[in-house]
Amino acid sequence: MIALKPGVSQCLSMNIREAKVDDAEGACAVLRRSIVELCHLDHHGDAELIQQWLANKTPDNVRAWITARDNHVFVACADEIIVGVAAITNSGYVSLNYVAPESRFRGVSNSLLAGLEDEARKLGAKSCRLTSTETAYAFYQSAGYIENDASGHGTEAASGHLMTKRI
Repeated sequence: MIALKPGVSQCLSMNIREAKVDDAEGACAVLRRSIVELCHLDHHGDAELIQQWLANKTPDNVRAWITARDNHVFVACADEIIVGVAAITNSGYVSLNYVAPESRFRGVSNSLLAGLEDEARKLGAKSCRLTSTETAYAFYQSAGYIENDASGHGTEAASGHLMTKRI
């Protein structure tokens, strides 16, 4: 279980824990809703881009991510309902950090990110890396991530910002 980041008491009665295979459906629903409802800066409502981005966001793939040996997936739960999902690889790459639309700006992403960084430290990583969407760019900057010189693709649907933070 991850401890909540200090100062996020506005987060309902949230609990962050390692994801279980049984969480795949709920975590997948959060991923898909977050992309569709919150990531307009990235997909601009373009149905084809949205479908490309959602293509691998299936319960089966989420189950595979949860059980992968080099992946660590966490869920944030409020009153037993999944309101956020995040993942980091053994090498310190943050591959997911999504929040349910109704839980946005309530500390869920901050707490998940802090937990991922703690997990990366435990795994021996000296830094965390990620590819940010346009939507999340300011969030990651405020969390201390800086953009790398090279630009890459963050999702199947949109280009992203390669970012790093020393931990």
